[in-house]
Amino acid sequence: MNAIKVARRFIETDPADASSKILARLVLALESEASFELVTLYDLDYKSFQLAMDILKEWRLDRYYASKSKLYDLSVQVSELKE
Repeated sequence: MNAIKVARRFIETDPADASSKILARLVLALESEASFELVTLYDLDYKSFQLAMDILKEWRLDRYYASKSKLYDLSVQVSELKE
């Protein structure tokens, strides 16, 4: 199961939990490209900290693929203009 799904279930299970709040703030910061104090991650227990690291890895990978697909779409549009 990917980290984003695991995080969603974790946060849904106990949204009032401090770790849930930190993970939710991390996700919001990633989505909005806002700042996030990394030192906040040290307040997480080890399992939640690992989940945060996995979220970061997946987010970066997904962002790469999203950028790649946007480039492909643009390339298709440009190639159609020349024809």
